[in-house]
Amino acid sequence: MCRHIVGMEDVMKVLIMFFSMLFIVPQTAFGADSPLSADSDSCLECHTSLHPGIVAAWQKSRMSKITPKAAKALPAKNRRVSFDQLSEALAGVVVGCAECHMLNPETHKDSFDHNGHQVHTVVTPRDCSTCHPVEAGQFEKNIMSHAYGNLENNPVYQDLTRAVTGLQTFDGMTTSLLDPDELTLSDACRQCHGTSVRVEGSVSKDTPFGDMEFPVLSGWPNQGVGRINPDGSKGSCSACHTRHQFSIEMARKPHTCSQCHKGPDVPAYKVYEVSKHGNLHSSLGHEWAFDAVPWTVGKDLAAPTCATCHVSLLMTEEGDLVGERTHQMNDRLAWRIFGLPYAHPHPRSPDTTIIRNKAGLPLPTELTGEPVMEYLIDEKEQETRRGRMKQVCSSCHSRFWVEGHFRRYENTIAKTNEMTLTATKILLAAWEQGAAKGLGQKDSIFDEAIEKKWVEQWLFYANSTRYSSAMIGADYGVFAEGRWYMSKNIQEMVNRLHFKMKEK
Repeated sequence: MCRHIVGMEDVMKVLIMFFSMLFIVPQTAFGADSPLSADSDSCLECHTSLHPGIVAAWQKSRMSKITPKAAKALPAKNRRVSFDQLSEALAGVVVGCAECHMLNPETHKDSFDHNGHQVHTVVTPRDCSTCHPVEAGQFEKNIMSHAYGNLENNPVYQDLTRAVTGLQTFDGMTTSLLDPDELTLSDACRQCHGTSVRVEGSVSKDTPFGDMEFPVLSGWPNQGVGRINPDGSKGSCSACHTRHQFSIEMARKPHTCSQCHKGPDVPAYKVYEVSKHGNLHSSLGHEWAFDAVPWTVGKDLAAPTCATCHVSLLMTEEGDLVGERTHQMNDRLAWRIFGLPYAHPHPRSPDTTIIRNKAGLPLPTELTGEPVMEYLIDEKEQETRRGRMKQVCSSCHSRFWVEGHFRRYENTIAKTNEMTLTATKILLAAWEQGAAKGLGQKDSIFDEAIEKKWVEQWLFYANSTRYSSAMIGADYGVFAEGRWYMSKNIQEMVNRLHFKMKEK
């Protein structure tokens, strides 16, 4: 009789493989109406035990229960897919692991051999466009999809990023600012704007199923809206439709948008929470049908969320169209009200790095506020987008209410721009009088105390006031980072200027 000496590591591997077999999800579990591909079934054999959270989320998803062919067969107003043609191999099975992680391996630099399959880690908008080409095409026109490049390729933004995330040291009674490292940037601004995910090589890892080779990815993990993906595409659908459930309900709820739009630089969610619409959502939202397509005003929801105004297909109970579905988030916006010194008409191109003002800066306005209209939508397009938003508002409000609201809102845009201009004039005087170093001295415009106060004027307080006006956010337009702080900030800038001049 032979005696085999088995190491503890081998025993553990056998036990893991044994128990994983107990949790295998067979194809028959999905029924005849939701057939699972052999490749996806192969994935589940291991990952059901290794990553039960991922598999459980996917099992709750609509994709695990309906094939693309069945989704396409629904009436046009009820469809969630937009493809014209799809191969039978994809159309006739539910969308499982393989249908996302083994799609287009020839374009994915992160593809690697995994148990005989070419698998890629990062699922991209280009992959999702197989079934959702219209939505992916709209997202490409969206400023969000260019968020990484618009940040990284704009020297003004880079100067601000360095001032915010750089490492400050103190020595000899002075401070020094060191450049932020890549990990800091990925943990800061790029959380929302996105990283550039690159394949840096490969590494062998010891797994419960033996040694396996995996790609080494820099800039990963990340789900920023402007992420540069290994297949060359831009963006991340999971920023809103979080993997692996990809829930339309989640994308429609304001908590999802709050990941990046919470403030104080983009205070949309905070303002929404205290608005009457936000009050209705927090009080009655548990009764609303967030997964209905189309979304019927009055039946499925009683007040707007972010998605209602900016994204969703909306209809009345009589079947009249209120708003077309769009993944170009500014389709219903005439104004771009945050992120820059002055509110201005939306840029024509989502790539804002092409913009240059008269001073040669990559900004859509001059420092004195005049818009650089060559790069911005004209009044006709503004009116078209304004009309789309008013149509949404009019499904619950009278024409007089809507017109009065927009009149007040656009007055707020003008007044907050004027308050920013006042702060800018103080800053320009500080530069001219030598009380601070700025553009004329080819110095950073964000690193001195008076310059930081100028940034707060438009990045925090003017933004808050405009958002409050847009969404009727009450105190966020007054004392909660609103008009009080704009006026206080101006006085502090003036006092700082006078102090520096006396010191000089």
